Amino acid sequence: MLARHEQTIAQVDTIGAALDDAETLLELGEAEEDAATVKEAASDLTELESELADLERESLFFGEYDDNAAIVSVHAGAGGVDAQDWAEMLLRMYTRYLDDVGFAVEVDDLQEGEEAGIKSASFTVRGDYAYGNMEGERGVHRLVRMSPFDAANRRHTSFAAVDVIPEVETAPFEINPDDLRIDVMRAQGAGGQHVNTTDSAVRITHIPTNIVVTCQAERSQLQNRARAMELLNSRLAELARQQHAERLEEIRGEQNEAAWGHQIRSYVLAPYQMVKDLRTEVEIGNVEAVLDGDIGVFTDGYLEWRRRQESDGPAENE
Repeated sequence: MLARHEQTIAQVDTIGAALDDAETLLELGEAEEDAATVKEAASDLTELESELADLERESLFFGEYDDNAAIVSVHAGAGGVDAQDWAEMLLRMYTRYLDDVGFAVEVDDLQEGEEAGIKSASFTVRGDYAYGNMEGERGVHRLVRMSPFDAANRRHTSFAAVDVIPEVETAPFEINPDDLRIDVMRAQGAGGQHVNTTDSAVRITHIPTNIVVTCQAERSQLQNRARAMELLNSRLAELARQQHAERLEEIRGEQNEAAWGHQIRSYVLAPYQMVKDLRTEVEIGNVEAVLDGDIGVFTDGYLEWRRRQESDGPAENE
């Protein structure tokens, strides 16, 4: 991440210097009435305009997890076999888009439908700003078309839900000895002549989390302590998993049913042709191109909309 920031700063400096050079060249060409020099300066400025556009897009990736890998899931919603076919169409759209822009895709799970399409699929996307590029696809996607599965060729509406979460690594729990309070107790034996009179039982308290584990089953204090540490590690690992799950739920936000009234984007093939994102108002008439993976206008549109939302702040979003 640091290397990328340093690269961006260097790119800004390079563009700034190139702009100064192009401006000087343009002034020289105009002063000398040299058309070739003016044309060269104009060509340089056009090239710099393209570089500035790339730099502007780079600025759209400001989210905490934007540079993480993305875990994407597609689930068929309301609409029966049409919905399962629609889920497969979305999967194809995404894999084509990601292949075109140079991301690596690993399919983790695929559940095929009984008649056609898929019930669900899950895949991991890796590459620069993978999560940032895919985050805007999270939500319900609605398809309207003449159903190929309807003998009467009637118009059907189908839904599929897309979930996108960042791949967040959970670091192994390292236990600081200073965070432990270790108490040695008298083990509770069976009574009578079998009573255990040694101080071999061990209770360990992890002070930051207040997790307490006790072990007295082993013969020696050393063995009980080792076993208690194993139990503590397991308890802390489970706590980390729970916190990780809560973190992902917070990132994911509210999940809506894949049905009427919850869609983020509509893909209409009949009676007219249009794809429209209901958040960003971005729309395009070439539906076939979109379904073939040309969704960059929607992913970029979401990033720009997200930045506006961030700039407006919570008060204006309500």
